[in-house]
Amino acid sequence: MVRWTLYPITSGFIAACLLVGCVTVDPTAKERSVDPIAVADARITLGLSYLEQGQRQRAQQNLQKALDVAPDHPRAQLAMAHYYQQVGENRSAEALYVRALQYSPKNGDVLNNYGVFLCNEARFDEADNAFMRAVLQPDYFQASATYENAALCSIKHGDATQAADYFRKALDHEPYRPLSMLQLARLELTGGDYRQAEARLDAFSLRYGETADSLVLKIQSSRQSGRLDRVEKYAELLRQQFPDSQQYQNYLANEY
Repeated sequence: MVRWTLYPITSGFIAACLLVGCVTVDPTAKERSVDPIAVADARITLGLSYLEQGQRQRAQQNLQKALDVAPDHPRAQLAMAHYYQQVGENRSAEALYVRALQYSPKNGDVLNNYGVFLCNEARFDEADNAFMRAVLQPDYFQASATYENAALCSIKHGDATQAADYFRKALDHEPYRPLSMLQLARLELTGGDYRQAEARLDAFSLRYGETADSLVLKIQSSRQSGRLDRVEKYAELLRQQFPDSQQYQNYLANEY
């Protein structure tokens, strides 16, 4: 499953709700006297928390109320588009993305999320255009995430060369972005650049420790370069640290 980065519709508040539970308060009585953007944001947070909990009807109700009080608010449009994608209503989702871009054609968050949508629809050229438009916006500060999304989309499209270029750009903006580090190392291994891949994996491990994915890549690199002692070393670490992982099960099945 591709791990896209979407902005800015999620909130740390949602995670807190899921962990400790939240009291639901109907803000209707106050909505007439409060800034509509603030009201919409409150509805969005509530709606997305319901969506995370699988309460889709309540999610839709709150997200629609957010749009009702602030129809031009990009975050409300993105949140409802996200809802439609979750329930398989992709035409409605795209209509909201298009509407959001009509109101905010230079909003990097909208362009990034629309690019993810387009890539999931296999409209790769359009997706790439949206991603590149996003990173060109002077007030957009999530370029590393968008370059990473563009790279993941390029992989989905089968263009490893472009994917590697985008991962490098993501790392230019955020040198220790973990997913980009691992994905670029994977592409470097595929291309036979073992030395660069191993250096990148070592940098990853120093920063984050080992993960099942990083150990698998080290196993692959060691095997491809003929260092069987290291294969055994990393395989043992995979067994010790991640015995129940899918990566270890794949190793036992001789898939690496």
